[in-house]
Amino acid sequence: MRILMILPALTEATSPLFRPIKYSLFPPLGLATLAGYLPDSDEVRIVDEHVERFAPDDAELPDLVVIQVYITSARRSYELADWYRAHGVFVALGGLHVTSLPDEAAPHADAIFCGPGEDTWPAFLADFRRRAPRQRYTSKLRTLQGLPPIRRDLIQRHRYLVPNSIVVSRGCPHHCDFCYKDAFFEGGKSFYVQAVDDALAEIERLPGRHLYFLDDHLFGNRRFANALFDGMRGMGRVFQAASTVDAVLAPGLLEKAFEAGLRSLFVGFESVNAANLAEQRKRQNVGRDYAAVVRRIHDTGIMVNGSFVFGMDSDGPDVFDRTVAWAVERGIETATFHIMTPYPGTGLFRRIEAEGRIVHRDWDLYDTRHVVYRPRGMSPQQLEEGYWRAYRDFYSLGNLWRGAATKDRLGDRLRHLAYAGGWKKFERVWDALIRTRQVLHALPLLESALSSFGTRRPSAVHRAAAMAATDSPGIVSGAESAHSRRKLWI
Repeated sequence: MRILMILPALTEATSPLFRPIKYSLFPPLGLATLAGYLPDSDEVRIVDEHVERFAPDDAELPDLVVIQVYITSARRSYELADWYRAHGVFVALGGLHVTSLPDEAAPHADAIFCGPGEDTWPAFLADFRRRAPRQRYTSKLRTLQGLPPIRRDLIQRHRYLVPNSIVVSRGCPHHCDFCYKDAFFEGGKSFYVQAVDDALAEIERLPGRHLYFLDDHLFGNRRFANALFDGMRGMGRVFQAASTVDAVLAPGLLEKAFEAGLRSLFVGFESVNAANLAEQRKRQNVGRDYAAVVRRIHDTGIMVNGSFVFGMDSDGPDVFDRTVAWAVERGIETATFHIMTPYPGTGLFRRIEAEGRIVHRDWDLYDTRHVVYRPRGMSPQQLEEGYWRAYRDFYSLGNLWRGAATKDRLGDRLRHLAYAGGWKKFERVWDALIRTRQVLHALPLLESALSSFGTRRPSAVHRAAAMAATDSPGIVSGAESAHSRRKLWI
């Protein structure tokens, strides 16, 4: 059997001007995981439109086309699905968007998949081979036990900066109103982990040193995380991952992650306004001292990638400058900013829709860069302009230096400048590397930057642990609140 698996490009990744590096970071791991269930006798191809041009060809049609659909790739996904179905090919659609809007996706497919596919994909394959596939498969059984090895041989490693991406869990133990994943895991367990030995075996199969854990919350199951980090110690790996502020403050866990090789941590701070966090059910952030969180991560020897969302109901026009000033003063190495986006299937979408504030359903614009609803505290124009200004200001040369100046040692300052500036000040260089298929050659530079950040002072770690042991009553300290009131420009 011939199977074609396609990850259509997100709308914002198709600019003819230049190719942002973030769309060439990770290979389509989900499709490669599904491919692991196929026998060696099947002919399988994975196409990722983020890194290669693709056009359907009727010269040699496959028996089955599988398409993974995100919200801003929905239009392209449906175009491909319709073309193949018109040429007599069986088309299966799955992914976040299909799960959140199955009735929209169904007319474009012969079969749709709702939720994760560990239980439904093998069932579908059995049905398909006996020519009795169902039109809809909905996940009920949630487990990562007994997964076949991921078909990494189908991934074109040279096209990605971070080919060694890995996922050892599914979902998240938290349920934030704006999170797209809640709809995806509805109807079953929303967070579950792989067997530690299986996760370590997958890590062992990966070449080189660098890893990127794509898990939504690698620290979400602390017993699993502790065992995983124990098993990774001594492997000589350097890795990046994501966690939450409450897990960062847990005694001992961050230090274990460091010893295992963690050097950069994505943390969803989301907002500097405490009222926003309660409103969005971001309870794991409520009452936490964000400054103590950053100090603890830095003192352990780990870089911070902070994530912030603009446009929540308690945000006013001053939120952009306040957020950038806070992040720069804390010495956060990199930051990602987002306009709050009410994804279909989320609690946020239901609330905003009930209030009559959804402006349109043009999914191409649901990319966290455009305003698709009526905000309360500012105009849509103010929100979009503030979002772009936050990126411009945070990564300005002056603020890159101010962030670097928060570090005590010259080497740490230079590393901060090189790492933070490398992502945003060399986009044309990244574009050239992507177009010439040389992006993987930049991986040693990334490994070097991450590895060199691992110098720490034991006394600083103990101080950080002591500070983290006590929860502060608010997100920012009194001094930081004064900065906010003055709307400081940094």
